[in-house]
Amino acid sequence: MSAAESWSRVMGLLREHAPSDHADLPGPATEQMLAAAEGRMGIRLHGDLRTWLLQNNLDLPEEEFDDDVMCCGFDGFPDEGSFLLGVRAMERLYANRSTSCGFDPPDQPDHPFWRNEWIPFLSDQDGWRGKFIDVRDGRVGSWFVGEMTVTGEYESMAQYFDSVAETLTRIADGSSPVCRFTEGRLLWS
Repeated sequence: MSAAESWSRVMGLLREHAPSDHADLPGPATEQMLAAAEGRMGIRLHGDLRTWLLQNNLDLPEEEFDDDVMCCGFDGFPDEGSFLLGVRAMERLYANRSTSCGFDPPDQPDHPFWRNEWIPFLSDQDGWRGKFIDVRDGRVGSWFVGEMTVTGEYESMAQYFDSVAETLTRIADGSSPVCRFTEGRLLWS
């Protein structure tokens, strides 16, 4: 399954079980937005990431963006405490994480905490943990500040979105102990 198909499955589950949350999601990014972001970051977005952003750019509306936090997004999706990033939030977190030598720490190129080839697409509010896509091979990894970075956690964004769809399916079936659908929204306990 492609990233676009997997994301469509996620959106279908949201539309069916959490229509209010689904209605809050903004429309797609444009090619111009992505080209401008690539220019500012100095890196080409991976095809899966580009395809996903052209379906939904999950940036909050300008009036809801909070300059006092590292990342802003639609709270509680895809899980409690983290959210998928839109283009603006992605750029902001990438600028905070990237380094002039291309990896951090500079003396550990084979085991860095961060590489400039990693584009964050999911984060907590503080930018301390999240998921990224490696633009070199499309694999998805995760970071948590102060811990070792995990590369290749998922083979692709499609595989990651499939896991989100599986979580939403468990929630819909009532087999999630930490979340349920209530009044058209995801409700985390």
